[in-house]
Amino acid sequence: MADVYGTGHEVHDRRGLRRARYAVAAVFAVHGAVTGSFATRVPWIQDHASVSAGQLGLALAFPAFGAAVAMPLASRITHRFGSRAALRGLLALWTLSLILPSLSPNVYALCPALFAYGAAAGMSDVAMNALGVEVENRLDKSIMSGLHGMWSAGALVGSAGGTLAAHLGSDARVHHALAAGVLTVLGLAACHWVLDLRPTEEEEPPPRFSLPPRSALLIGAVGFCAVFAEGASLDWSAVYLRDRLETSAGLAAACTTGFTLTMAVARLVGDAVVDRFGAARTVRVGGVLATLGGLMVVLAGHPAVAMSGFALMGLGIAVVVPLCFAAAGRSGPNPSQAIAGVAAITYTSGLVAPGAIGTLAEATSLMASFALVTVLASGLALFAGVLRVGDRDRQRVSGGPGAAVPDPRP
Repeated sequence: MADVYGTGHEVHDRRGLRRARYAVAAVFAVHGAVTGSFATRVPWIQDHASVSAGQLGLALAFPAFGAAVAMPLASRITHRFGSRAALRGLLALWTLSLILPSLSPNVYALCPALFAYGAAAGMSDVAMNALGVEVENRLDKSIMSGLHGMWSAGALVGSAGGTLAAHLGSDARVHHALAAGVLTVLGLAACHWVLDLRPTEEEEPPPRFSLPPRSALLIGAVGFCAVFAEGASLDWSAVYLRDRLETSAGLAAACTTGFTLTMAVARLVGDAVVDRFGAARTVRVGGVLATLGGLMVVLAGHPAVAMSGFALMGLGIAVVVPLCFAAAGRSGPNPSQAIAGVAAITYTSGLVAPGAIGTLAEATSLMASFALVTVLASGLALFAGVLRVGDRDRQRVSGGPGAAVPDPRP
């Protein structure tokens, strides 16, 4: 990719790279704020569209489905328009798509709205993560965990706003319209300073798909467990507190905020932790914490216990997926193919998690659904050793230039 830097400075200039780093961090935060704004209003959307738990679970599978279908388009859009213009357009598409779900009057409108919402999320996700990896490689130090921490921080801000809106009983259509407008402006401003990468004349458009090699399967399985627990907690924690523990809408939304808070903190310090203890040990301890959190949720008789459990689960799973991708990049002779395979597996988890939780809740109970989440979380502790592929003591998350790769669900 050729380099174009809009200010006239050389892109390899350290000051320009630092500015590009802060810009892409702001983009991550804006992206996360959209997710947080949506997640806290899921109970309102469920009531407004008059859908059951099973129907909601089906509908909540559509964002991941839309993302999986649309993600390959992001690379081609970037190849055609350059990284900065592509990110600017895709991020605006994502922020504005926040309006769609709350406008849906029934499940038949909600599903395509969530499909479009997820497609915009996936394409902008790919574009911003690709830029994050490029900045990390040029700085020659790990920044991806911190960038994902900024995503979680943005989700925290978005969920805090949603918690306040839910507590005040505001209409989610008004809340999301205002949030979409503010976040679109912030996102466009941040995109002005990101790196602008252009393809060379000889460079062919990127391939659409890549079959996962065998080396990616076990690593992808660990990522599958983490993404399943994350998606279930993010989409269903508010519903869990409201329906099972009969809390207010405001307190239910606050549970999602607590989950995103612990995710944000863990990701912001993740690089230092992995540097000190290694990927496998970090994930093993995280799996124990996530399992303990899941047990607290399942056995909770009081909202405070369930909220603490969700928060602990967020702490345990926060850095798992970035480490899975880093391990995939070291796992064989074709790192890009292994990374693509892990991405396919983890996005499949994001696709099936909301529907699986809703279907099982419809057939049994939400408590049984989160018992399944707890079992999968325990798999992180059991199979963390597969992330020791090429791992060295005190190795950075990036494992050297080019090894750290984007998390498919921030």
